[in-house]
Amino acid sequence: MAPVAISEESGNAPIGSVAESKKAQANKPTKDTQLFNPSFSPTVETENDDYQYAKYKPQFPIVEWEPLTEIEVTDRGHFADPSKTALFSAAQKVKHLTPAIGTELVGIDLRQLTNQQKDELALLVAERGVVFFRDQELSIHEQLDVGRYFGPLHKHASTPIPREPGLEEVHVVYNDAAQRPDASGFSKIELWHSDVTYEVQPPSTTSLKVITGPEYGGDTLWSSGYALYSSLSPGMQAYLEGLTALHSAVAQADGYRAAGLHVRREPVESVHPVVRVHPVTGWKSVYVNPGFTLRILGVPKPESDTILNFLFHQIADNVDFHVRFHWKPNSVAFWDNRIVTHTATFDFWPHTRHALRVTPRGEKPESVEDYESRTGKVAKDRQIEIWKEQGIEIPQSKKGLSRARGYND
Repeated sequence: MAPVAISEESGNAPIGSVAESKKAQANKPTKDTQLFNPSFSPTVETENDDYQYAKYKPQFPIVEWEPLTEIEVTDRGHFADPSKTALFSAAQKVKHLTPAIGTELVGIDLRQLTNQQKDELALLVAERGVVFFRDQELSIHEQLDVGRYFGPLHKHASTPIPREPGLEEVHVVYNDAAQRPDASGFSKIELWHSDVTYEVQPPSTTSLKVITGPEYGGDTLWSSGYALYSSLSPGMQAYLEGLTALHSAVAQADGYRAAGLHVRREPVESVHPVVRVHPVTGWKSVYVNPGFTLRILGVPKPESDTILNFLFHQIADNVDFHVRFHWKPNSVAFWDNRIVTHTATFDFWPHTRHALRVTPRGEKPESVEDYESRTGKVAKDRQIEIWKEQGIEIPQSKKGLSRARGYND
């Protein structure tokens, strides 16, 4: 989950106006439970040694980690067969869940993937945004091995790691009856995020495995940055392609320090393009999120406020961009943090939801101009490329009055 990095001075007044009240509400005690604000409250350590996965429950070690330095990363999707024959032939069924985002592969054992199949999985995730698997018995150590194949692993500066030694590269997602969500402290839009976008090299092909979950509730939703870009007018697309935005870890670190917890690496801020290009697909994606994007640089504050507020609401509100997944124990998702945002539903209290995330580092986000200069290729609009493959005539934007969509469901 993402603490919201928006403040009163952040460049998004409509969303940031509740930031101070959220901080005041976080960690507010009640008689029987701790009120829990998923924007700022860290997961608490609770005692339950009889729990099957107690060794993977959260802890907050007091250690110091060096600042991250830039590293060279080569996406494994570059080496994939575009037809993905090795991967798809191993599946009993390939189910695309929506036109824009989300695919489920049935009958694959992630422990048995060959390197060729892993390369094709990286490409599939880059194209579809998120790919789901169920009934996976792979251990956290095997999940880490798959993650390392996709890139050097990220160690989070503040969020919990498992109690078991040697798992510093694992991010723990854990909530139980000890923490009741405090709806007075946050709005749902603020929980949409892409993981740690404040890093100079934010994550790429990320995985999450749920090991304990409620019978219903606790779903995760993803929103496609490709689809958001494709939905915009050509003028808006061109405008956004020339902008950069500031992403910050400060509010997240402040939330943990306010709870009396140690931050293992000092918070950072990075500037990234508002529209980035995926290095493998060459498709353009909007790259801002309510969780960590503070403001657009080089424009007046009211302009930044308006543009970010519009984009944030498109991420959260436009269901055409979304896929929603209900977890069961041993479900696994791989998503590409470069091209999707996500959020979870906090509707399962007082039940336990416990998951383990492995997060490979990606390349520095690349603007359209930089991508085209480096590769000599033209960055593309995903939707237009799909229409071309399908032999569909590309709709031309027309001036004048808009017409009704032609259906009413």
